[in-house]
Amino acid sequence: MKLYSLIAQIHRYIIAGLSCILALVLCSSMSYPQTKLLIPMDLKQTDHLKSYGVAFWLLENNGEVDWLLNYRGGSFLCDYSNVLAKECRVRGVFFEPLAASEAASLYAEVQREDNNEDVVRLEKAPKIAVYVPPGFKPWDDAVTMALEYAEIHYTKVWDEEVLSGKLAEYDWLHLHHEDFTGQYGKFYANFRNASWYIEQQMLYEREAKRLGYKKVSEEKKAVARSIKEFIGNGGFMFAMCSATDSYDIALAAENVDICDVMFDGDPADRNAQAKLDFSKTLAFENFKLDMNPLRYEYSDIDIPTSDPPPIRDPNTDYFTLFEFSAKYDPVPTMLTQDHVNIIKGFMGQTTAFKKSLIKKTITILAEREGTEEVKYIHGNFGRGTFTWYGGHDPEDYQHAVGDPPTDLNLHKNSPGYRLILNNVLFPAAKKKQQKT
Repeated sequence: MKLYSLIAQIHRYIIAGLSCILALVLCSSMSYPQTKLLIPMDLKQTDHLKSYGVAFWLLENNGEVDWLLNYRGGSFLCDYSNVLAKECRVRGVFFEPLAASEAASLYAEVQREDNNEDVVRLEKAPKIAVYVPPGFKPWDDAVTMALEYAEIHYTKVWDEEVLSGKLAEYDWLHLHHEDFTGQYGKFYANFRNASWYIEQQMLYEREAKRLGYKKVSEEKKAVARSIKEFIGNGGFMFAMCSATDSYDIALAAENVDICDVMFDGDPADRNAQAKLDFSKTLAFENFKLDMNPLRYEYSDIDIPTSDPPPIRDPNTDYFTLFEFSAKYDPVPTMLTQDHVNIIKGFMGQTTAFKKSLIKKTITILAEREGTEEVKYIHGNFGRGTFTWYGGHDPEDYQHAVGDPPTDLNLHKNSPGYRLILNNVLFPAAKKKQQKT
């Protein structure tokens, strides 16, 4: 009997001990709010573009996101919640839940001094404005298509809002494919009798007169100066295609008439080229204007020339992203996050920028190797920054007027479109001062 009692007592101790261990395990598993949710941005990601939308959504809802630079394609790490996990599932975004110990190991790995990776904290969703004329369609422009697909909110502004100082209400501005020189995109030769061209010219002329300007070109120059002031005061500006070089040309030609009679009612200044002021431009200098109104080209900044269009093989047309130090050059590193570093090219009215005409203060982010073609640049002005990206649509090699819109449901993992969305999140970033 004594032996039986001893065995029973030992059994009770064992059961009690196992119960304690089980309780500890359960308590540990119940500390789930301390775990993290990783949105990898490498080839495992099912929808790269909507991943940016999830990060933006979390910021809009007072959450925080850690952008892991150069880690698995520039992944996002957030505090885990069932609501966030559900949002990822609804949007088709792949994620991985991490235990606290796994997250700690990940932070330690990313922040190792001998590793070209780092952590940038995203804390507040930037207020986004897109500069577009009335009646625009989202599929007219790659950036608005990306914003719509990623479900990132934005506000439309045009000349009146810009000239009245409304840009001060926003953090980030995108320039739709505008012609800031007042030459209506230089579509005159091929489309001057098209109804859309005639209607556009009438709209622009009415708007200029309503705002107190005699010419569209003078009004667009004023808009360009206001946008420059927005950047100088700390704004972030992103532009693509013709909104890049035509913008700088408008700044350089502030006091010069470069528009021919069919654009503004009087001839251009014959000495316009000599009167350009390159000290007023943001990115380009020493460029030569194309004063022929029948050519679909503004200057020699654009390379290759748009008129005549070059014969290029889209199967061999690629550009390469530069690699930067995540710890010492976080800004260009953020802007070049991608799951590949060689990206297929695409054309536009301004396809790329001639390297020899880019100011030395500008950071080149991507180029077509072995050529003078620079695809992607970044610069600072005052307290703000600007980033310019050549080409019209990263998934439509040679987009033409009237072509159908790109369906981003077919390009969820587009490396070219990712570069656009890097810029959308960039203003939310704050470099972490301490190790996590």
